[in-house]
Order: sequence, then structure tokens, then C-alpha cells
Amino acid sequence: MGTLSNRNIAVLSANGFEESELTSPVQRLKEEGATVHIISLEPGKIQGMKHDREWTVEVDVDKIVTEANADDYQGLLIPGGVLNPDSLRKNEDALQFVRAFFEAGKPVAAICHGPQVLISAGVVEGRNLTSTKTIKIDLENAGANWEDSEVVTDQGLVTSRSPKDLPAFNDKIVEEFAEGVHDGQHA
Repeated sequence: MGTLSNRNIAVLSANGFEESELTSPVQRLKEEGATVHIISLEPGKIQGMKHDREWTVEVDVDKIVTEANADDYQGLLIPGGVLNPDSLRKNEDALQFVRAFFEAGKPVAAICHGPQVLISAGVVEGRNLTSTKTIKIDLENAGANWEDSEVVTDQGLVTSRSPKDLPAFNDKIVEEFAEGVHDGQHA
């Protein structure tokens, strides 16, 4: 049995996710025994991109966000890409889904542009995190404490900068998802 056996992890994503930022963590979570569900805005498939330039893999959607319940999951992953977070942050159902994890103290992980969704959900003020440098100012303006590190963890909130940080990011999300609820995680 893996570290994450008997754990359900939600991956909130839409079209335009950075391929490796979804596929690499999902593979690692499954290797650790987790059940992983892709949650999106519409049923069917979502398509990834490589470096925001070319469309790549398609991934099956397990549930649409209006049917998903955060109570059914022990952790949330938000991959990056430019288009993916931009679609999610405009959808109130997606933002409420994210807030529910924070309200319950459950671990949340976001990489690259993924923290843009956290900004729109209103959950970054006073939190320590990282991201791609292109959204550093957005996070700081939302009240976050930004740092340029491969992975930053703050009471169950795990963030990383880019695909090059995936090994450290994957290790840390497994650790945080295994720990479960964090009293310091908040909405």
C-alpha cells in the first residue's frame, strides 16, 4: 500500500493546462495509491499544452465542478498553464470548490500559473507561496508573501514555480496530502 492509499485527490483543471504540471503529479499520486479525479468545467476531455505553444494530450474529465463535492476529497491540485487558470478563475463554482478545501483545512497544491485561481478565490492573503515570476506582482498585490524557491509550503498550501520544480513539488504534495488536515490552513 502506498503513502496515499485510501485518499481521494481532486485535480481542478480546464483546457490549456501545462501538460507536465498535470500528468507528472497525477502519475506520482497514483503511484502512491491515491484515487485521482479530474474535475473540470465541462464534461468530456480537456486538452493540455506544452509551454503554452502547442496543444498536446487529452485527459478524460471524471466530474464537472458543479457535481463535485470537496467533502469527497482529501486534497486538491491545480496545475498551471496560462489558459487553464484563466478559465478556472472566472468560474464561481470552481472558486467555491477551491474555497471549500481551505475552509476544511485540507491541503491544496498549485504550480506555475495555478496560484492565479487562489488569488480569485481570495485565499492567499498572508500566505507564503511561490509561482511563475510572471504572476509574482499579482500574488503580492493580493497580500501573499512571494518567494523564489522551487517549492514553498505554508500550513498545507504547496506551491512551485514551473515544470523544472516538479520533482520537489511532487515529493511535497505527497507528504502534505498524507498529513491531511492542517489547522493553519484557512479561507
